[in-house]
Amino acid sequence: MFSRIRALVLGLGVIVLLLGTGLAQSPHYKVGSAPSEEQLKTWSITILPDGTGLPEGKGTAAEGKDVYDRRCSECHGNKAQGADSSALIGGQGSLAGPKPLKTVTSYWPYATTMWDYVNRAMPFDTPGILTNDQIYAVVAYVLFLDGIVEENQELNRETLPKIQMPNRDGFVKDDRPDVGPTAHTPNR
Repeated sequence: MFSRIRALVLGLGVIVLLLGTGLAQSPHYKVGSAPSEEQLKTWSITILPDGTGLPEGKGTAAEGKDVYDRRCSECHGNKAQGADSSALIGGQGSLAGPKPLKTVTSYWPYATTMWDYVNRAMPFDTPGILTNDQIYAVVAYVLFLDGIVEENQELNRETLPKIQMPNRDGFVKDDRPDVGPTAHTPNR
């Protein structure tokens, strides 16, 4: 008998909780709004290793230095060597050693991954404020610092996927059915 009462009280509690949540999100409070089609397009992007999904835009390392100095250096150091946050360059060949340095250029297999990450998450305190041109430029600058691209080499949606990252072959295809067709895992 006691377990039935307990189950009834618990069930009523769940119902009250669900009703309260539903009422709190009702139009009555006029909180929030449905996203526009344009907002959905800017949020719903997928950048694949082959460059599918990359938007229009362009940039060079020479252009990216200013963006980096203003938006990135405080956390990543004046030459991407690390400051409050992780280093972005260096570490090539260190992954098999006792103290691996996982940087953009030692660990990431695709330059398109860097573009996607900067677009979604950087700068840390105000993600999403950089334009496509600024993102291409700052990616070019970091890759330039590690000797992967030339200072005036233009990166855009056609050239970025063609960059051969130093550890591109250090990964193997992850063929588990639940991870998707483009997943890769480190080859150790």
